[in-house]
Amino acid sequence: MEIWRRHSLVYAHLMSYLARQLTRATGLSEADYQVLDALLDAPGQRARARELRWTLQWEKSRLSHQLRRMVARGLIDRQACAEDARGADVVLTDAGREAAQRARQVREESLQAIVFDTLGPEHMARLNEATTLLADRLARAAEEDPDCQAAYAEAFETDEGA
Repeated sequence: MEIWRRHSLVYAHLMSYLARQLTRATGLSEADYQVLDALLDAPGQRARARELRWTLQWEKSRLSHQLRRMVARGLIDRQACAEDARGADVVLTDAGREAAQRARQVREESLQAIVFDTLGPEHMARLNEATTLLADRLARAAEEDPDCQAAYAEAFETDEGA
């Protein structure tokens, strides 16, 4: 448990540091970055809100409020979904794409300075191994968890208007 507590504390400090660097360099919040980064990697730089909810592991209301703020700032837009006329896609605007690319660059530079340079190749390989093991175990746990199954079904098998 001591190792886990230390890991949790270091992770919290790292995330605070990364958020400060991001805001200082770009004016974006961590939540802005997470949405923009997810959309930057999405096919056509667009996604349904329910897909974003699953990817980010956010509650519907949190995503809805965040998207509304980002639309107002011109970072994203809502467009009719080509596959389902009842729904809308969340789409990066030109300003959002530019902000996402800049934010990703800042994030990579911050991680390089604090994590990658500090750990070096050997420790990064071990970190990769450990995170892969945990990701695989979490995926299996999610498959066994009725609440997680219900959330997945809600995200991908039903309409929602976040």
